[in-house]
Amino acid sequence: MKKNSILISVVAFIFLLACQSHDEQLKKDSMTIINQKTIDQTVEQILQEIDENNRFRVERGVAQVARFWHEADGQQEDFVSFCKTNFIADDNKLYDFFNKASYYLEILFGNFNKMNVELKKVLHLDKGEITPLDIMFGSYNPASHLTDDLFANKIAHKVLLNFPFYFLEEKEKKGEDWTRRQWAYARMGDVFTSRTPAALLLKSSKVSTQADNYIAEYNIVMQNLRDKNGEALYDEDLRLISHWGLRDDLKSNYSEGEKGLARQKMIYEVMTRIVRQEIPEKVVNNDNYIWNPYSNTLFDNDGAEIDFKKEPSTRYAHLLNNFKALSAIDDYAPHYPTYIQRAFDESLQLGQEYVEALFIELVSSEQAKKVGELIEERLGRKLKPFDIWYDGFKSRSAINEDLLTQKTFAKYPTAQAFEDDIPDILIKLGYTPQKAAEIASKIVVEGSRGAGHAWGAQMRSEKAHLRTRLTPQGMDYKGYNIAMHELGHNVEQTITLQDVDYYMLRGVPNTAFTEAMAFMFQTRDLAILGIENTNPNEKYYQTLDIFWGNYEIMGVSLVDMNVWKWLYENPDATPEALQKQVVEIAKDIWNKYYAPVFGIQDSPILAIYSHMIAYPLYLSAYPLGHLIEFQIEEFLKTNNANFADETHRMFVAGNIVPQLWMLNAVKQELSNEPMLKAVDEAIEKLK
Repeated sequence: MKKNSILISVVAFIFLLACQSHDEQLKKDSMTIINQKTIDQTVEQILQEIDENNRFRVERGVAQVARFWHEADGQQEDFVSFCKTNFIADDNKLYDFFNKASYYLEILFGNFNKMNVELKKVLHLDKGEITPLDIMFGSYNPASHLTDDLFANKIAHKVLLNFPFYFLEEKEKKGEDWTRRQWAYARMGDVFTSRTPAALLLKSSKVSTQADNYIAEYNIVMQNLRDKNGEALYDEDLRLISHWGLRDDLKSNYSEGEKGLARQKMIYEVMTRIVRQEIPEKVVNNDNYIWNPYSNTLFDNDGAEIDFKKEPSTRYAHLLNNFKALSAIDDYAPHYPTYIQRAFDESLQLGQEYVEALFIELVSSEQAKKVGELIEERLGRKLKPFDIWYDGFKSRSAINEDLLTQKTFAKYPTAQAFEDDIPDILIKLGYTPQKAAEIASKIVVEGSRGAGHAWGAQMRSEKAHLRTRLTPQGMDYKGYNIAMHELGHNVEQTITLQDVDYYMLRGVPNTAFTEAMAFMFQTRDLAILGIENTNPNEKYYQTLDIFWGNYEIMGVSLVDMNVWKWLYENPDATPEALQKQVVEIAKDIWNKYYAPVFGIQDSPILAIYSHMIAYPLYLSAYPLGHLIEFQIEEFLKTNNANFADETHRMFVAGNIVPQLWMLNAVKQELSNEPMLKAVDEAIEKLK
């Protein structure tokens, strides 16, 4: 495809420029006291004693130590002495040091992770009222002083000296020829990429937890909403969290005819009021008031209209607090000197420019218009902005959700019931009884206060945690669907911790890969319930469903990226200015890539996602995960492969860079092209 060629050329140019600047970048650091002359002399003194073949390791290692060497670590002569004494040239001794360091890091990372799980339990689980003390302990990061301590005792310096840090472009270029041990060494070189003071880490943890708690408690009482005519559309006791619960209820109403459409329109009004911060403050998580989101009028429970204050710019204050806390770390992270770079180059291991170009390629594609036209035909009406969440391609879309909920209530009356069923679920997915039991023994299921999430272990003796929402009657279908998604995360987390050959290679290249596994589990939820799909066109509908989901979430991700670019350009913005700008960015992205399909201008709906407030720059993982999911599913179908065996083979590759992971897994790099071709085929078949 022409667009794909342009994308590759742009990325190649960026790679060339980046490679030219890395050596210079390693020499710069405003905080170091070590000058370049001392660095060069130290390198040459070490090389006089060892084999010249070690030159790269010596040069890179000494430069790394210099970069993080502060006055408290000693003077120039102390630096020279440290490097000469602690550089390890012997391969066997280096491997022994690596193994011991890996062991100790697993103890530290694993136990700090366990403490975090326990400290946040009241905030994350349905454990009653949250008190200020719960928030204080939940906001505390017990590992905040770890980096300070490991630099103070010079463990960090010794790792930096002996294990080179490789920039993303270097990993992509060199990693293809690396052995597993070389990859593990490279990951050891990634452990210390910043020397952030504990106070800043504590601040970041605090504001992140506060934002997360704000979102977790942001529920809308649906039976207290009124439509344009003042009528209630919900008669059951239902509180929906923003945005997840509102979105999922909107999706579930596609099978409910005119009643469902009326509910969808009302949910859309609620969402736009939240985005614009026009929602009455008293409405949030409060059943004492009646609200008409169309007219934005508020009534008491006796029906008398009352004055109200809009929610202040709380939503955007949390976003701004996250920006300030994370950007404060910039000066202490010389390899990744902005949070945008840390989120993309470091965490996703994909450049922000590359990801943005990948997303724009799909959302501006002709296939989006074609699928939009098909959805209009199926709905029998023009598209509305909330149809970005059209759910009619899924197998369950034609099944009444109440019937599905009856089934899940009976099967999973408690979290423990779902936990007990995990071995059977895994066996149905193709795992052997032995492997199913092994994986299940490492997973705990708990009732979530928020929308649900998965929290993996960081040491092999601990368990992963699966959280999903439960009602007093048990797990409704929404909760079960979430549980299947989170189970996919937990299975990945368990495999990539327990079965990967080196602890330093545990995990996946980025969160998109664990999202891919979660999506694959989630799409099999009906099959696990014993509901088989015999539709011969099912694979085409699945293709369109994944594509339309990506079309939606890529736009949301583009909003997220552009908001963070604006924040870096306007670091002194107020919450009110940020709110205004977020809406403008959301409308701009909508008008460029969605208005041509929907025929409607200026919708702010892409700004509703709670991730943007509580999980900065995480959103890109979802569409990337869907692309990965699609390519894996295509590989499984094409090769008639066993789901469990093949996904296990793929995931034990561990944390190598994304494109090399994909080549190992499916013999293709990450790309839109397979999905776009499959969409064309699906549309042709379903005409």
